[in-house]
Amino acid sequence: MTRSDRGHGKTAWMSRAEVARLLEVAPVTIGRWASEGKLAYAMTLGGRRRFRRQDVLDVVRGLTRVTVPAPRPKRRRRR
Repeated sequence: MTRSDRGHGKTAWMSRAEVARLLEVAPVTIGRWASEGKLAYAMTLGGRRRFRRQDVLDVVRGLTRVTVPAPRPKRRRRR
């Protein structure tokens, strides 16, 4: 069980490293996104950022899209 699974009250919190693993990006990217306002966070008394699990999952849902590749045009044969 990770720290985030224990949660405090009804809110589960994730560290920057846990969010980075989930989103498959570097931890510095998570810090940058938080600084840019793309990810909401709470600051601990020790100065660490913590991210609500639900906020992170909402971001994941927003990033996940099913795309269908456009059909390739048929090439005309040269004679």
